[in-house]
Amino acid sequence: MNPGIDLQETFIQSLVELGLPADLAKAIWMPLPMLLMIIGATVGVLVTVWLERKISAAAQQRIGPEFIGPLGVLAPVADGLKLVFKEDVVPAKADALLFTLGPVIVVIPVFLSYLIVPFGQNLVITDLGMGVFIWITLSSIAPIGLLMAGYASNNKYSLLGGLRAAAQSISYEIPLALSVLAIAMMSNSLSTIDIVQQQSGYGILGWNIWRQPVGFIIFWIAILAECERLPFDLPEAEEELVAGYQTEYAGMKFGLFYLGSYVNLVLSSLLFAVLYLGGWDFPVPINLLAGWVGISETNTILQVVTAALGITMTLLKAYFLVFLAVLMRWTVPRVRIDQLLDLGWKFLLPISLVNLLLTAALKISFPLAFGG
Repeated sequence: MNPGIDLQETFIQSLVELGLPADLAKAIWMPLPMLLMIIGATVGVLVTVWLERKISAAAQQRIGPEFIGPLGVLAPVADGLKLVFKEDVVPAKADALLFTLGPVIVVIPVFLSYLIVPFGQNLVITDLGMGVFIWITLSSIAPIGLLMAGYASNNKYSLLGGLRAAAQSISYEIPLALSVLAIAMMSNSLSTIDIVQQQSGYGILGWNIWRQPVGFIIFWIAILAECERLPFDLPEAEEELVAGYQTEYAGMKFGLFYLGSYVNLVLSSLLFAVLYLGGWDFPVPINLLAGWVGISETNTILQVVTAALGITMTLLKAYFLVFLAVLMRWTVPRVRIDQLLDLGWKFLLPISLVNLLLTAALKISFPLAFGG
């Protein structure tokens, strides 16, 4: 069953019953999922930026933002407003069209990827049969925008940053795809909903992190590289490349790069939670807890509580991973470009291939234990 389609049909049916034509009701529905996705992703970014500032401050034994709103919660909003009102500068010898298209091509695929993220059993915009591979496909478009931005800036540091971004993405895209393929093989599906449901029933013991211990480490390293987080922030590398492909950008064009980076971090953390940490699944099965208390599974209050806990668990798992990514920024040194490429091609790629083959062998040998 596709929860997104059920919600769509219910909404359209309600408008038709109010007297609106069916075509107009469909037209009203169409922008709503996109608007909801953009608002949700933007709010997630604001929370992440605030958390990064506070966690970074704690790691360095200082206070961090405190006076821009309570505990500095309005600091990310102030950042956004500052970028909106800054002058938009295009270098005189830059390619104006490519210079403008670069940040747009980086941001749009990341936002589109939110369509497949399930926040709960009935909370997904669209349950696509090829969900996780669509995310991998969309994520491979962003480096084209980075390379375009670096080339169009007519700046050697920008060009180097763009080339590094392209090389880094190609190196880590393959291990990422192979680790996801191992999960899909165990779940017999590429749908994010099916992958979470395959992990449910046994609480924390049923999560894929135990069945794919090598895959989850590969996936974590690969998404850090894809999001250009330390120790893999070679395309930006402020000390070496003066922020790389962002060097010549100002105003809202720079803001789009900034937004895309954090949206991608939150998205990757959510998908990590879905693929390896059971998504909305609670560490102790809710049905088991309800049985202990003596509440029926069909109880309406229990269903509401389960839905609320599902959203909470998905977000808690995702933001725990964001916390780890921020902490790594201040605890791990940046790797060199040759070390980054060696890690991707000479280590992660063969390990992920062996992991995939081992998963296939175990699935054939022990079909019940490995999702057969």
